[in-house]
Amino acid sequence: MTAKITYAVTAAVLVVYFVLVGSRGVMLIQHGTLLTVTFGVAVLILPVIGVWFLWKNTQFVKGANRLAAELDAEGGLPVDELKRTPGGRIDRDSADEVFARRKAETEDAPDDWRSWFRLAIAYHDARDTPRARRAMQHAIALHDGKRVHA
Repeated sequence: MTAKITYAVTAAVLVVYFVLVGSRGVMLIQHGTLLTVTFGVAVLILPVIGVWFLWKNTQFVKGANRLAAELDAEGGLPVDELKRTPGGRIDRDSADEVFARRKAETEDAPDDWRSWFRLAIAYHDARDTPRARRAMQHAIALHDGKRVHA
């Protein structure tokens, strides 16, 4: 729940920032000189990119949460079997061992979104965030019946 609140607050702050930046861009355009209009258009591009990024990220999070809830209802969420250091960090060898099993599971069932979801969790535990995100996007696409690129 804390993560959802943090995400919502961060998104709200970003939206306020986008509005402020956008209003400055409009003010620059209204000034009417070639230089200020050019800068105004450039400034307006930033909130557009930011809104697009926020939208895509929110859709990703909603999709991942939807899959997690469905997998939880089925009793298929991966069990946390990772060893941890005394400081609470995940032991690297333990994460690699679990990852190897999840990867083999996914190779055995490449069209099963559940195995891709669990692989994404294993990537995350192994601190490979880019691959974790791609694996989760793959799981979402498989779940939603969208065409998946290999």
